[in-house]
Amino acid sequence: MKRALLFVATNLAVMLILSIVLSILMPVLGLSSSSNAGLLLFSAVFGMGGSFISLLMSKAVAKRSVGAYVIERPRNNQESWLVSTVQAQAERAGIGMPEVAIYDSPEINAFATGANRNNALVAVSTGLLRQLSADEAEAVLGHEVSHVANGDMVTLSLMQGVLNTFVFFFARLVAQMMNRGNNNAFVYFTTVMIFQAVFGVLASIIVMGFSRYREYRADAGGANLAGREKMIAALQKLQAGHGESQLEGQLTAFGISGKRAAAELFMSHPPLEKRIAALQNPDR
Repeated sequence: MKRALLFVATNLAVMLILSIVLSILMPVLGLSSSSNAGLLLFSAVFGMGGSFISLLMSKAVAKRSVGAYVIERPRNNQESWLVSTVQAQAERAGIGMPEVAIYDSPEINAFATGANRNNALVAVSTGLLRQLSADEAEAVLGHEVSHVANGDMVTLSLMQGVLNTFVFFFARLVAQMMNRGNNNAFVYFTTVMIFQAVFGVLASIIVMGFSRYREYRADAGGANLAGREKMIAALQKLQAGHGESQLEGQLTAFGISGKRAAAELFMSHPPLEKRIAALQNPDR
């Protein structure tokens, strides 16, 4: 319930901010909401703006949504090891030191988020700390640090924003063409919703395709930072006890494991057997 309320409140705040921005830009640029240029501006503000506001808020929202405890002063050997391991990997990867956090969850998972390479968060679950060896946990941390070093959060937000813009724009453009001469608000709204759903599915296939690609890159990065055998062992441990990720929203895309889907086209993570095979046969 807490996560659902936070999600709703965050989205309402984003919508309010974007509505204010749009109400200012329209008259300043001399655009009408009924023109194609005005429609494109509307689509860009809500498509790109929503993605980048979410990116800027990602660390704060992530910490609140999972109840993460940020390690400021390590309280025990385990926390000291986590901080020192991430620090060493961040230095090797050439990024600023991320915040390191622990969140309470029985699943084996971890995630990275943040607006840029030098202002990120790496969080691990208590389940991961209990069930993985130090070598396996080191590889998972390397995977998450590689997400940060590769700029995956920014790239994914940019891609999502561009695709959202075109989904909003073309759904409304098609609705206008189909409703021309009819001027029925209900028909227009229904048509927009239908085509937004259709175009949204097509856009999600593109986003998920990129998401799977950057998982392979993060696995390779984890292998480089921690060792190939450690990375393979971590993925095999996930495979042996793999359950569906409990992370929500964008956090799912940046966890070490993802959610199941009816088809691989809609999965943010490749199947674990494919990820393991890619590490075992890097030249293929």
